[in-house]
Amino acid sequence: MIIKCKKCVLRKWEISDIPNLVKYANNPKIADNMRDSFPNPYTLKKGKEWLKIVDSDQYTHNFAITLNGKAVGGVGLVIGKDIEKISAEAGYWLGEDYWGQGIVSSALGGLLKYGFHDLKLERIFSTPFDHNIASRKVLENNDFILEGILRKSVIKNENIYNKALYAITREDYLS
Repeated sequence: MIIKCKKCVLRKWEISDIPNLVKYANNPKIADNMRDSFPNPYTLKKGKEWLKIVDSDQYTHNFAITLNGKAVGGVGLVIGKDIEKISAEAGYWLGEDYWGQGIVSSALGGLLKYGFHDLKLERIFSTPFDHNIASRKVLENNDFILEGILRKSVIKNENIYNKALYAITREDYLS
């Protein structure tokens, strides 16, 4: 599947993306704002493992963010299970060379279209660290609503942080 966005193209991860995946993901500034499952350092071995994961997991829908055919980041959805199967959590990252250009906002817009139109989801949410203002702005640029601050809810690098809970519903998206 290919999703054309205003500033980028989303597509399935490919073996040929591994060098760029490792190049751009191997950055502590990115890893510091991601779940612990996002490796740091991001090695060639971890890149190959990631491609196996995205090919096998039926609950995730992950795409490479590409510019001129070159992978420079990632965006995806993790579909809820059981009674939460109408919802998905959105996540994203982008190589530092491309920050501040509206690329992630554009990619998230494409992901929302995919989630609401193709997957027929009712709700998409994201929980960035409260202090990650850039990530929060990406969500706000895509009409996500801040539903609350989850106080002292996560630990990263031995520090306890708040998370912000943002969401957009199908109804919000279509209006």
